Amino acid sequence: MNIKYSISVIFILIASLVKAQDVLTTQEAIEIALENNYGIKIANKNVEIAENNTNVLNTGYLPTVTASGGATYNIDNTEAEFSDGSVTTLEGAESSRYNTSINLNYTLFDGLGRRYNYKRLKEEEQLSELQARETIENTILQLLSVYYNVAQLSENTLALEQTLNISKDRLTRAQYQFDYGQSTKLGVLNAQVDINNDSINYINANQQLKNSKRDLNVVMGNVMNSQFDADTLVTFKLQLNKDQLLEQMKSNNVTLLQLEKNILISEYDIKFNKAAYLPTLGLTGSYGWNKNNNNAASFLAVSTNTGLSGGLNLSWNLFDGGSAITRVKNAKINLETQQLQKDQIIIDIERNFNNAWDDYQNKLTIYRVQEENIITSKNNFDRTQEKFKLGQVTSIEFRQAQLNLLNAELSKNQAKYDAKLAELTLLQISGELLNVQF
Repeated sequence: MNIKYSISVIFILIASLVKAQDVLTTQEAIEIALENNYGIKIANKNVEIAENNTNVLNTGYLPTVTASGGATYNIDNTEAEFSDGSVTTLEGAESSRYNTSINLNYTLFDGLGRRYNYKRLKEEEQLSELQARETIENTILQLLSVYYNVAQLSENTLALEQTLNISKDRLTRAQYQFDYGQSTKLGVLNAQVDINNDSINYINANQQLKNSKRDLNVVMGNVMNSQFDADTLVTFKLQLNKDQLLEQMKSNNVTLLQLEKNILISEYDIKFNKAAYLPTLGLTGSYGWNKNNNNAASFLAVSTNTGLSGGLNLSWNLFDGGSAITRVKNAKINLETQQLQKDQIIIDIERNFNNAWDDYQNKLTIYRVQEENIITSKNNFDRTQEKFKLGQVTSIEFRQAQLNLLNAELSKNQAKYDAKLAELTLLQISGELLNVQF
C-alpha cells in the first residue's frame, strides 16, 4: 500500500514539474495586460487626444490664412446717357468680373485668454495621464486579483487531488480487509462514499480553475492561446512602515493628484473667463487681384487691380449683457467645489488607508497562524494514518483527520491570498502599486 501511495505522489510531482514549464509569472501577466488590455488601450487614446489639444495648432497663437475667389458674368440691356447729352442703348451687353485674394488674420492680444487656455490644456493633458494611470492601476489590481485566484484554485485543486488519492488508497485497503475477512462491507461502502464526495469536490474545483484562467485571459486581452499555470509562490513586497506609507499616499495617490489638477484647471478657467473684460487687438492683411471686363456703356473697357492691404482692428466688448460676469462667478464656484471635494476625499482616503493597513496586518497575522495550524494538522494526520494502518483508529477518525488536514490547507491558501490582495489594495491606495516589481 505504501508503494502505491508513493507512486501516486511521484506521478503528482512529475505532473507538477511538467506544468511548471508553462508557468505564467505575475510580471509576464502584467506586461501582457499593459500591451493588450482594451481599457488601457482606450485610456492611452485619450492621452493622445489630450496631447493633440496642447499642440501649437490648437492654441490660437497661429494666424488664420484664407483664400477666396469669384467670377461674375452679366448680360444686360443698358441705356446710358452721357454728360454731352448723347444716349447709348445696348441690348444684351456683356460684362464680367473676376477676383481672388489671400487674407490673413492674427490676434495680437486677446486679454491673455490664449495664454490661460494653453495652460489649462496642459493641465488637462496631465490630468488625462493621471486618468490613464488610474486605469492602469485598476487593471493591474484586477489582473492580480484574478491571477491569485487562479493560483489559489490551483493549490486547492492539488490539495483536493491529494485528498482523493488518499481516499482511493483507503478504499483499496478497505477492499483488501473485506476480502480477507478482516472488516465488514460497511468499511468499503464508507470509503466509496468518501471517494465520491472527494471526486465531486475535485471536479468542481478543476472547473472553477478553468473558468478563472479564462477570466485572467480576458483581462490580458484574450491573447493566451496555450495552457498556462499561475505561480503559487507569494512574496510580500511592502517594506515601509505605516507613517512612511501614509506620507507616500499624500503625494502619490492618483485620486488626490487628479483633484489637484482639477483645482488648477478651475483656476485657469477663472483667468480665461476674465480675459473677456479686456480688449482684443487684431492684425489683418490681404493680397488681392481684381479684373473687370465692362460693357460698351462704361468709360473703361477693362480694369485690373492688384494690391496688398493691411490694418489693425481693436474691439472691446464693454458690456455683453452680463454673460462674462456670470461665467467668472460660476468658475469661482466650481473652484470652491473642487477644493471642498479635495477636503472630503482626503478624509475618505485616510480612512480607507487606515482600514487597508489594519486589514493587511490582520490577514498577514491570520496567514502566519494558518501556516502553523497546517503543520499541526499534518502531524495529526500522519500519526492518525499510521495508527489507521495498524488498526488502532477507526475509518471515521481517519476521515476526520483527513478532512482536518484538507480544511487546514484550504484555509491556509485562502489566508495567503487574502493577505496578498490586502497588500495590493494598500499599495494602490498609497500610490505605490506601479512602483513595485512583482
